[in-house]
Amino acid sequence: MRISLLSLFIQVGLIIHAIKTGRNTIWIWVLFVPGIGPLAYLIAEVLPDLFRSRTARSAARGMRHVIDPNRDLRAASVHASVTDSVAAKLRLGSEQSRRGDFLAAIDTFRSGLKGLYEFDPTLLLGLAEAQFANGDPAGARASLDALIAHNPEFKSADGHLLFARSLEGEGNLQKAEAEYRAVAAYFPGAEAKVRFAKLLRNVGKADEARATLADVLKIAELAPRHVRRAQAEWIDAARRELDR
Repeated sequence: MRISLLSLFIQVGLIIHAIKTGRNTIWIWVLFVPGIGPLAYLIAEVLPDLFRSRTARSAARGMRHVIDPNRDLRAASVHASVTDSVAAKLRLGSEQSRRGDFLAAIDTFRSGLKGLYEFDPTLLLGLAEAQFANGDPAGARASLDALIAHNPEFKSADGHLLFARSLEGEGNLQKAEAEYRAVAAYFPGAEAKVRFAKLLRNVGKADEARATLADVLKIAELAPRHVRRAQAEWIDAARRELDR
């Protein structure tokens, strides 16, 4: 009996907390679920405020995503509607791309390319990424051409790799090989070399492809464990390509 009353008091207290602190109204309904509701609210909303630790914030983000998966998109949309800035457009477009809504992301990035920011490099790069993901390598390459022409000092390894992939997607394999070769020499991670090796194999340079993949695996053997863990996807891809 005492435990039931205590649980009820905790539920009521957390509901009051959610209302007073302006939390999403979804939480109020969640808190009506005995046991798991209050626990979820404590982990996602209360503990991060108390501890502000990286682990708490990570747990909170995960719980918030489960409870309210549209939270980040909604916040980015509101921010973009109130503040018509490059940062707001970039945040919204990036969130739309992350969710796979590439057409919406393309519209968002394009809407920011006006006036003084007609050739903003961050927006153009975001646009190119969304266009490529939407199956338009020619459009992505055109956006990157504009970025390069109007921002010669802007540097991005991810943008350079995307440029090579766009050329490959267009079927311009000779230029793609040259760009892959350049970006693979400095790209921070194994992805560029693995993609370069795949292209080399496709153009009939199997020996160089195998040497490039072997180099990926040699570097991986010498790398710290956390690096191997972060690069696991591309290290595994290199092994599969070598086994072909």
